[in-house]
Amino acid sequence: MPRLDDAALDLLFRSARSHNAWLDKPVSAAQLHELYELMKLGPTSSNGSPARLVFVHSAAAKARLVPLMAPGNQAKVQAAPVSVLIAYDKRFHERLPQLFPHNPDAAAPFAANPALAEATAFRNSSLQGAYLMLAARALGLDCGPMSGFDAAGVNREFFGGEVVVNFICCLGYGDAAGLFPRHPRLDFDTACQLL
Repeated sequence: MPRLDDAALDLLFRSARSHNAWLDKPVSAAQLHELYELMKLGPTSSNGSPARLVFVHSAAAKARLVPLMAPGNQAKVQAAPVSVLIAYDKRFHERLPQLFPHNPDAAAPFAANPALAEATAFRNSSLQGAYLMLAARALGLDCGPMSGFDAAGVNREFFGGEVVVNFICCLGYGDAAGLFPRHPRLDFDTACQLL
């Protein structure tokens, strides 16, 4: 497999930033479809694909979401062209016969153990949220992930039953004037072990 060039690595990681302020430039439904078509290709265990997405972009939908955000995140959601609710389906395993057809018994362990199903759905929807952010950056969009919100309120307002929110990510074209200086990251020896 070929290695990405430095320009691509800069776009995805080195120059990419988490944005807090947004330009008044829309994101189209076609862009969101393209984004999902890339995101869905990222690997999940047993191809379970538990993430469920709600793209909040209309004024009416924003009016429902903004009051559920932590005070520091309300203006971000209001200004962003789109805020994606990344959720997960605790009953994702019911789709394994379609998504993992070579193993007809793949759903059984999850059906028998709801705690295992939820932990697996949470873990893999987190992965899918990361794929969403990388796909967005690859398509020229900026991201602003956040976890400051009333999860119970978001679940009541936007989901029902077995689908629950994991985290929220604003999408659009970031305003560089709203960026903080890049914060430090841990070095290899602090964060990693090579055994």
